[in-house]
This record gives sequence, C-alpha cells and structure tokens, in this order.
Amino acid sequence: MQAVFTLYGWQVSSYEPIQQGLINSTYSIQTSNGNFILQSINHRIFKSPSAIDDNTNAISKYLQKNNPNYLFTHLVPTLNGNTLVNWEGAYYRAFHKIEGYALSVLENENQVEEAAQQFAGFTSTLKNFNVAQLKDTLPDFHNLDLRYHQFSEAIIKGNAQRITDTQDAISFLASHKKYVDIYNHFIEHAEVKKRVTHHDTKISNVLFQKKEGIEKAICVIDLDTVMAGYFISDVGDICRTCLCAVSEEEKDLNKVVVDPAKWKSLEKGYLHFMQDELSDFERDHFFYAGQFMIYMQALRFLSDHLNNDIYYGAKYEGQNLVRTLNQIRLLEQYNKLN
Repeated sequence: MQAVFTLYGWQVSSYEPIQQGLINSTYSIQTSNGNFILQSINHRIFKSPSAIDDNTNAISKYLQKNNPNYLFTHLVPTLNGNTLVNWEGAYYRAFHKIEGYALSVLENENQVEEAAQQFAGFTSTLKNFNVAQLKDTLPDFHNLDLRYHQFSEAIIKGNAQRITDTQDAISFLASHKKYVDIYNHFIEHAEVKKRVTHHDTKISNVLFQKKEGIEKAICVIDLDTVMAGYFISDVGDICRTCLCAVSEEEKDLNKVVVDPAKWKSLEKGYLHFMQDELSDFERDHFFYAGQFMIYMQALRFLSDHLNNDIYYGAKYEGQNLVRTLNQIRLLEQYNKLN
C-alpha cells in the first residue's frame, strides 16, 4: 500500500479501511496535505476500470466548467497526472475526502426525500451533458428483457431440485411478465430520453451532514455504475431500497412493509429537480419504476438461486431464495400503494 501512497506524493500519518460497501475495497487516508479516500476497484465485477475512470473524468470536467460549485467526488491525480493506478494487478483511484456520513438504515421520510432529491439533482445538473460520452461500465445492467431471458433459461437449465422446490416463486414471476412488456414499450417510446443515470441509488450512496440539528443530504457518491440510462432505474432503486424498513436479507416476510409516507417523500424529493425534465409519458411511468426494479431484482435473485448461486453467491443454503421471496413480498406491498 505504501507504494500507492508514494505515487500520490502523500506523507501518510494513518489509514484505515471503511467497511461500508460490498464491491470495492475503500480506505480513509490521513496525510499532512489533507484527507483522502483511496479505493480499489473490484475488476472481477467491473471488467473495464478505465471506463469508470473515463466516465468520472468526463463528468468532472463538465462540472468544473459549467457548475464548479456542485459538490462532486472529483478524482485526485497522481504525481504523474494519472487518475487510475494499476499496482500489483489492482486498480486504485483517490478522491478528496468530503466530510459527511452515509446511512445504512433509514429512520424517517425526510432522509428518503433528501436522498431522492440528491439523485435527481445529479441527473438534472448534468442534463446538458452529452451522454454519448459515457461508456457502459456494466453492459445491460438494467436490461429487464435480458434478465427475463436469463430467468427463462434458469428455469430450464438450472438445478432440477431447486426448480421443483420453487415452483410458486417461478409461477409468480412468470405471471408478471407484463412488466417486461411495459419496459420494452417504454424504452422504444419517442418521449423517453437517456440521461446521466446513477444506477445504484441506495441510501448508502448519499452523504449526509447535520447543520444546526437539521439533517441534509449533500453529495452523491459511488459513481462506478454511472452510465447513460433511464430515470426508472434510479427512481426504481430508491423505491426498492428506501421504502421498507428492512433489507432484501430479511427472512420474516411480515416485516417487509412499504411505508406510504416514504413513497410520498420519494416522489416529492425526486420531482423537486426532475418534474420539468420528464416528459408526460415518462411521468406516467413514475410508479412503474418501482415495479420495474423490484421485479427485476426478484428475477435476478431467483435465477442465481436456480443456477447454484454463481453470481451473488450465498453465505448459507437458500440465501438467494430468501432474497427472492423478500422481493416478491416487497412487490406485492408496493403495488398496494397504487
């Protein structure tokens, strides 16, 4: 690690790992010249770290020119001017540390509104950015048509016993294929626009600060999945991760309940910046965004379960089935809002 510090010219007084986050390895670095975040990109998941680097730098350059006061995690270059470092087979990048905290659990609807507003503000601030510049860091990440195709293959070629044991879940997801049809119609519609989209809008990807006792969201973080995409991806993932008090790991399905007040806060927060950016057709699909994302995640969890947990893995037998049933329950509860 010291060799990486030297590349940046840092005189490091201390450093420690940050445990939050599942994909990349992240460190808080204290130096005589300020505090930094150093992160190792998981290139088993992100096959092209240079694409992430290019995207972040393209957005950074745009913001520095057009909105220099926007709080953004600009990359810190090495002494040689590089913002991506390949050292011993690992890829590193650094940011100036922004003082704030991330939440892993939502306590109130104000936090939902603040988070939704930050994600919407990110897209809105970049509304004139040329999204054609962005590279796909995870191709087809939110392609629901593809995810249904993978599900269809899994229920034929997957683990035979698991297929037998999950017929109820398989039938439920197959019976809701209408969400795939809506998706295919949506993305082909003339009024639908590709924008700068975060694609991972869980609560932990927003930094908060408390000012005079008031909790405010200040900055969007974790930009690895930023690509050209559709607003339903961001709104959908906020719905999936912020409307329920428990996570996708919860086994007690009675605890999987959607809070209507949080839904109203989500809608208010996101539309604060995006109301005038969305077309009438897109606005008509605002509620669908939650259906789209929750359904897709249920498909992915069940497909992985049937394929013997080759993507998400499983810390215990049947974990991806637990996640599947959790998301099915979440979808049922979400639909009660409409």
